[in-house]
Amino acid sequence: MSYCLGMRLDDGLVFLSDSRTNAGVDSVSIFRKTFIFDDRSDRVVVLLSAGNLAITQSVISLLSERLDEEDPERSLYAAPSMFEVARLVGATLREVHDQDGPALAAQGVDFAASFILGGQIAGTPQRLFHIYAAGNFIEATPETPYFQIGETKYGKPILERVLRPQTPPLDAAICGLISFDSTIRANLSVGPPLDLTICLRDACAVSMRRTFAPGDSYCDRLGQVWGNGLRTLFLSLPHPDWAAELDTIAARPRNGDGA
Repeated sequence: MSYCLGMRLDDGLVFLSDSRTNAGVDSVSIFRKTFIFDDRSDRVVVLLSAGNLAITQSVISLLSERLDEEDPERSLYAAPSMFEVARLVGATLREVHDQDGPALAAQGVDFAASFILGGQIAGTPQRLFHIYAAGNFIEATPETPYFQIGETKYGKPILERVLRPQTPPLDAAICGLISFDSTIRANLSVGPPLDLTICLRDACAVSMRRTFAPGDSYCDRLGQVWGNGLRTLFLSLPHPDWAAELDTIAARPRNGDGA
């Protein structure tokens, strides 16, 4: 299992991914799930992957091998728009399915792979897509400015309550790290190192990359402050009207109590 998060904000794109891949508690490996294509000055393309590692690696390898081609239906660097880039990634995923899908099915293995794709081509807006295993995709909107793939449920509540399109990229990165902290605490199949990538609007390049290793001092402190803050907030929540009734019942003598 893995967890990847992409956010499209008014001022930039923010991506986070973990690096843990496992086939059981006794078989844990580290594989990066963030892939950046930015060797051309007019564009930046970021892909986050989740699912069957062999499938996602095949897709990334094919995309990488074809970068220098001039065919816009095969090269990320030749595609004229981010929409066409999304179509290209989806088509490549279907190509891998056509090649490997029957063999996987014969072994009883599902064709499970998905991607978060984001980036910008000069002269066009930043865009963010969620690409499914079938190669189809949807795009982020102001109402839904983020996508998650992999182990999503534990980190979703804070995103829903905090993240908005106008959220500054730095605040979104902090929100994302808390989302990962909650997920890591709840699911052993997600873990560091964590890869953070920020692409500010109209830079058409990666503005910041950071890797948070296990035991990173900032991530540890962030998790501690967040946890302590939640406990403090919980203790300050108002009691319901029926609290006094419960206190009265609790104060009554129980069987065997008293004279």
